[in-house]
Amino acid sequence: MRTFALALVIGIAGCGGAQRGAAPARARFVITPDTARVYTDERFLGTGRVLDARPFETRTGTRRFTITADGYFPHDLEVELPSGTTTIELRLRPVPR
Repeated sequence: MRTFALALVIGIAGCGGAQRGAAPARARFVITPDTARVYTDERFLGTGRVLDARPFETRTGTRRFTITADGYFPHDLEVELPSGTTTIELRLRPVPR
């Protein structure tokens, strides 16, 4: 299992590339706040709470994600997903009041 901790404004890339016939990739999100919404290709995947318990399964390769939550700055990131589970940890930055 791979785990990545993310800075607030820095996208990351994991090791490995897309492989033909490889086992699927899974992206597990550990997000604060856990009510944050995760999107890829403009498609809603679920909240952080859900994607922590049930990782998003996809093909291996590069994926772009957008994470949003009310009262927080949105965060975009690009991740290279190899076969297996990759854990992405992220703490969104609150919008000043």
